[in-house]
Amino acid sequence: MSLDQSELDLIRASISKIAEQFDLEYWRQKDVEKDYPWDFKDALAAGGWLGMMMPEQYGGMGLGLTEVGVVLDELGRKCGFNANSVFQYYVFPPGPVIHHGSEAMKREFLPRLASGQEMMCFGVSEPDNGVDTSRLKTFARRDGGRYLVSGRKVWISNAKNADRILLLTRTAPRDPARPYDGMTLFLTKLKGKPGVVINRIDKIMRNAVDSNEIVFEDFEVYEDEIVGQEGQGFRCLIDGLNPERIAVAQTAVGLGRGALELTVQYAKDRIVFDRPIGKNQAVAHPLADAWMRLEAADLVTQKAARLFDEGKPCGPEANTAKYLATDAAFIAADAAMQFHGGYSMATEYHVSRFWMEARHLKIAPISQQMVCNFIADKVLGLPKSY
Repeated sequence: MSLDQSELDLIRASISKIAEQFDLEYWRQKDVEKDYPWDFKDALAAGGWLGMMMPEQYGGMGLGLTEVGVVLDELGRKCGFNANSVFQYYVFPPGPVIHHGSEAMKREFLPRLASGQEMMCFGVSEPDNGVDTSRLKTFARRDGGRYLVSGRKVWISNAKNADRILLLTRTAPRDPARPYDGMTLFLTKLKGKPGVVINRIDKIMRNAVDSNEIVFEDFEVYEDEIVGQEGQGFRCLIDGLNPERIAVAQTAVGLGRGALELTVQYAKDRIVFDRPIGKNQAVAHPLADAWMRLEAADLVTQKAARLFDEGKPCGPEANTAKYLATDAAFIAADAAMQFHGGYSMATEYHVSRFWMEARHLKIAPISQQMVCNFIADKVLGLPKSY
């Protein structure tokens, strides 16, 4: 279901009203205190926003990435990355369940997620394999009617509070001839179960949402918790890669706009040598350049979202959007740091938080270098470098 521009404007206005209840100072405090923003999550749930991309028969809105992009842009602009992370973990990790889960699994889980009654986390990354997911070592060993999982995951957001985990494991050893076979995806309860230890990672940013290392030792999962088919978990997972990259681009555009707006206002208000600093071309031109870069990135991001919503191939566009939007966001945030001068170091001005968050998005969920590898190989047809 696609919406017209007036309906998209209504979404933006509704999200803006929620964001205004949770201003930048709220998010600064949450970051300092490493405190999950439950009241913000509940406000999104009350409006039905957590289920935006879930089918209506499971309590969702049945909308697409285009509509989600409006939310991510507005939250990024007014609140920052912590807010976007809260929203995103209700929107994108459920994708493999929506597309590949059993009907019983969808009916049990998706309505609880859409309403905000449950929280989930996404267990893929491991300490040693980087972006080479085929080399993950977490193994689910069959034991009668169950599997026993042992291994380690890292950078798992939400795990401290999550009710369930979407967990990618190996159920067969890696075959170099078919390296992505033999992986199985489980949706299983996490909170309160034995066989798992969750350790929070101390970070420099986005501390309102926890990131964790998880250690599994004979952690029980069951056959009816498999998403899709045993041994085909990676193929279920890749359905979520393009929308994740588009979502990061949408978030980055919002972060860049937020940093730019703070800086433009500061450049109007800050008087040095009897004139606002924004009157100087050395300040005005970089800010104008940042605005243009964000607008261009937004256009390719909208194109990628539209292609995804129409069910068309969008790999090049999704990766390009991620690359250009995160670059544009960091350029805007870096200008914010430069033109706030010494005040950029004061947390009450908030720009340092936008700067760190924008810098992070150049790394995750895929680095700028890996995007270039993808475009060189898949679009330009150059020999694969890895």
